[in-house]
Amino acid sequence: MAILEIIKYPDERLKTKSSVVETIDAATHSFIGDLVDTMRASPGVGLAASQIGRLIRVIAVDVTPKNPGHGLIVLINPEITGSSGAKVGREGCLSVPEYTANITRATNITVRGVGKDGRETVIESEGFEAVALQHEIDHLDGILFIDRIASMKRDLFKRKIKDM
Repeated sequence: MAILEIIKYPDERLKTKSSVVETIDAATHSFIGDLVDTMRASPGVGLAASQIGRLIRVIAVDVTPKNPGHGLIVLINPEITGSSGAKVGREGCLSVPEYTANITRATNITVRGVGKDGRETVIESEGFEAVALQHEIDHLDGILFIDRIASMKRDLFKRKIKDM
C-alpha cells in the first residue's frame, strides 16, 4: 500500500461534496488500503478520501488504543442516522494544520454504511470516536471543522493562514 499526500486548506477539493461509491472492486480495496496506511502514518485518528484528493464517500477512523472505541472502522457511503447529546470539544484537522477550535458535536451517534467487506453495517458510537466519525463524514460533505466555528473566529483563522 502507499502513503499519500494529505491535501491542505484552502484546496477546493476539501469544500467539494464527495460522490457515492457505486461499486466495491479491487481498485476500491486498494484505495482503502492506501487511506488506512496514510491515516496510520499521520498524527490523526481519522481520514476521509477527500483529504487525499479522492472525492468519493470513504472514511477510516481508529481512536484506539488511547480512547475507547471499535478499533479500525472503514466505512463506504457512511451516513449518520441518529444522534443525541451535545458536547463542546477541541478539534483539529490534518488538512488544517496548526489550528484547533472548540466545536459542538453529538455525544452519541448511529452511523450506517458499507464495510470494506461489502456488507451494510450499523455502528453505535459515543465519546471521542463519535466526534471523529462526525468530523470525517463532514469532510465527505465538503464541510471543514472551521465551518462550524463562529464567523469572527473563522476570520481570524483565515488571516492566520494568509500570514503563513
